[in-house]
Amino acid sequence: MDTILYFAFTAAYILLLVWAIDKQKSWNFMSFICLVLIGLIYDNGMIAMGKFIGEGSVLENLSLLRFWSHVFLTPMLVLFSWGALNRAGIGWVKKKAVLAAAIIYALALAAIEIALETWGLELATEQQYGVLRYVSAEPSSGPPIMVLLVSVVLIAAGILLWKKVGWKWMLIGAGVMTIGSAVPIPVDSSAATNAFELFLLTTLVWTKVHLESKEQN
Repeated sequence: MDTILYFAFTAAYILLLVWAIDKQKSWNFMSFICLVLIGLIYDNGMIAMGKFIGEGSVLENLSLLRFWSHVFLTPMLVLFSWGALNRAGIGWVKKKAVLAAAIIYALALAAIEIALETWGLELATEQQYGVLRYVSAEPSSGPPIMVLLVSVVLIAAGILLWKKVGWKWMLIGAGVMTIGSAVPIPVDSSAATNAFELFLLTTLVWTKVHLESKEQN
């Protein structure tokens, strides 16, 4: 069942990427969402194909790339958030110091993830709900710090967008993602919680399309 879900998520992210590019008005900081989507296509696609590739060095190396892509692509949501606020016309966001802070924050998040999770990472196979994948050999000792810090930025940006232009979907997406990740779901699936991530990315692409189309009107 989970294999089907991961293939479905992969297809959904491909559609989101096509939507984002098709509606692209200009290349700007919100365009970083496209790189995030490419990372999620790879992530879900590799998990879906795991049992077909089979256990071994090939799948292990492909899986390691999943972790490293997460390190460098997820912080780009911070830059996307800055781009959305800038496009919405929030004056203080346009200051060079604010942009510099956003870039430094994103780089710091990547460094934190490398230091806490990825450097020296050892992988072990996991077979669960029909899916074969490589995961960290050491169980997580706490919540994913980088994801939490990214969520803070998304929620804050969502609030500002709601106040400035009345657009609430970025805030709703970030809120649903945060709550969904924190609350255990009693279902026999390791993929079900990824639906919250898909919902978030859908609202972010929708936000990009909305803000860019609004500027053209």
